Amino acid sequence: MSVHARLCAVVPAPLPSAGADVPELLGPPGGRLLVQRGDDALVVQPLDDAFAPAGDRVRVPAPWPRRRGTWAVAPDAGLAVFAGVHAVRAVEPSGATRWEVRHGCWYGACRELHESYEEYGDRDDHRYPEGGSAGFSVDGAFVWAHVRGPLAVGEPDPDVVDEWVLLDPADGRVLARADAEAAAAGSFHLPHPADPGQMGLSIGEGQDGAPLRWGRWDGKELSVTYVDGDLALMGVSPSGERLMTVTHDQDALAVRSPGGSVLEDLEWDAGTAVPRHPEAEPDDDEALPCWDWAGGFLDETTLICSTVEGDEEWGQGRHWLLDTTGARTPLEVTYPVPVGIRPPMAALGDGRWVTPADSGEALYVWERG
Repeated sequence: MSVHARLCAVVPAPLPSAGADVPELLGPPGGRLLVQRGDDALVVQPLDDAFAPAGDRVRVPAPWPRRRGTWAVAPDAGLAVFAGVHAVRAVEPSGATRWEVRHGCWYGACRELHESYEEYGDRDDHRYPEGGSAGFSVDGAFVWAHVRGPLAVGEPDPDVVDEWVLLDPADGRVLARADAEAAAAGSFHLPHPADPGQMGLSIGEGQDGAPLRWGRWDGKELSVTYVDGDLALMGVSPSGERLMTVTHDQDALAVRSPGGSVLEDLEWDAGTAVPRHPEAEPDDDEALPCWDWAGGFLDETTLICSTVEGDEEWGQGRHWLLDTTGARTPLEVTYPVPVGIRPPMAALGDGRWVTPADSGEALYVWERG
């Protein structure tokens, strides 16, 4: 069985693809932002509910090259935070630095607390560092940052490798900090859609694992749930009560509580739940599907997911819809036009999802037909 996708909108990228990352579509209805990181700036375009430009485009100058870190943008586009190799820096649209929090260097063999990017930017031994990330709470009231310890402020803990810190976006003040209990190669944040005091952190440790953390800030104390297992966090449901995860080895997809428990037996093994690719060799015992680290919640009970990575050897990659209240059988998504070789990029939580053009020049917004 399959489900047909209907094209809702084509959203052109603000920057030429040759010098920029693939654009991203962020925010809820009424607060959509199209964001793209270029070589020297982060470009933010507010969108209306039809995904057309609404208001002035914002260009935030970047403090270092795009391959040397990640970024986050406030819901009102009034501040961008760049998580770099040596610091987390908040930059206003004018280009002014609002604040900077320095931390340990993300190049594993380096023990310096760098003062600036220029200290190491041209050094060969710093060309391929690990990295962390930052994320705004749903209302922009807090910045959460995953950094390599130690911080330049406060007393360092010699037993801590990575730290998870909560910052005040107004001045960069450290409100709370916790041991991430990880040694990351990279990470990303996913906020609770309604509660600014909750945040998810998905950490990649290369071949060593994929720790998942869920943080709660009550105004006085930061508590962290260290979810068991190696799980990549792919989505948070509109209520914030359900998480979509994929295992580090990509064999299982599940719906979990923020504490990590599988809810209502909502877990799918790729090798048994997903049909083999129709063009796979029938006698090849290793031609089994695997879940991509991609997708999310279309609504509270429906997931968009994919098996593109495992399918690519045999032909066109496949996307799937999973209804967690019905038969719970993955339904292949059929598109009216080719969607290229990439997995679905984002689920918008209102029944729609996003796929990128292979060229990076546009995003396509879809809904069920």
